[in-house]
Amino acid sequence: MKKYQTKMLLAAMLLLSFGASGQTSKKVEVPDNVKTACLKKFPQSASAKLTWEMEKGNYEANWGGKTGEDNSAVFTPTGDFLEIVKTIPVSQLPAPALAYVKSHEHGAKISEAGLVTDAKGIVTYEAEIKGKELIFDQSGKILKTE
Repeated sequence: MKKYQTKMLLAAMLLLSFGASGQTSKKVEVPDNVKTACLKKFPQSASAKLTWEMEKGNYEANWGGKTGEDNSAVFTPTGDFLEIVKTIPVSQLPAPALAYVKSHEHGAKISEAGLVTDAKGIVTYEAEIKGKELIFDQSGKILKTE
């Protein structure tokens, strides 16, 4: 019985350390200059539950909404702002973007939509479909798939 309890305790500890997905979760160490840049650019993030993750070598700050990811701002390791993505309802995507998805993605369900504004003020739209992102310009013309 004691061996069984020891094995169960070990199994529970492994589950907790790896999480339910089987992957270890790593806390992102965000440099102070990146945190400061985020708070300066988006002061409203200070009063929100701010979470961080790495995205292609850059730091992504997430806050707002029920999921905590209604806003996702990306900063370089030196603290330079790259872009912010604000979650929007799928219905707010430009009509040509919705038509593109219907015809080229066989009407696949758009799981998330976002309004993207980069550091230069250029606005684009993102539509997430089956784990990939379709990027559209302001008029709804497809620019690329990521």
